[in-house]
Amino acid sequence: MLARMTTARHPLLHAGPSVGFDQPFEMLAACHARMERSLDLLERLGRHLHDQGCDAQARSAAADVLRYFDIAAPLHHQDEELHLLPLLRAQGQAGLAARLRADHQVMEHDWARLRPDLLAIASGSLDAQVLAGAVARWTQFAALYRRHLAAEEARAFPAAGSGLTPPQLQAMGEEMAARRGAAPRR
Repeated sequence: MLARMTTARHPLLHAGPSVGFDQPFEMLAACHARMERSLDLLERLGRHLHDQGCDAQARSAAADVLRYFDIAAPLHHQDEELHLLPLLRAQGQAGLAARLRADHQVMEHDWARLRPDLLAIASGSLDAQVLAGAVARWTQFAALYRRHLAAEEARAFPAAGSGLTPPQLQAMGEEMAARRGAAPRR
């Protein structure tokens, strides 16, 4: 089941729009697309485990999901908390900013609860008897993330990005790049 949608190393997880830190809101949106692909992979993983067991494809997919949500997702949340949420508050959108911050906290908590499932799969040791509970956690996690991403794209990004000057966008992108040890594209 995983093989149908990917090749040997899940390239769909890593492919995405080519944007740089010089376009910070586009970079955040591109990260959302990668998150969505990781959530899709997580959901396919549950079906694959049920049908095929904890084979090499399942172990590789679990490692990919772990890598994304252990590394990229926390940086993305930091980007939003350092840049997006303060802009929303400054524009009178404190309620939306508070909701998005609360979502981050719940998602971080939920990730900590489901991460051991993926570690067990990656090591080939997931107990088949806990699969149903694990998949339920993954489904809940994916649903919250998708609601959160939709709210950011529909409401938060347009509100926060309106009225920013090119120097403000540049400073935002440079800070995002610096935290990752990357140089912004010129």
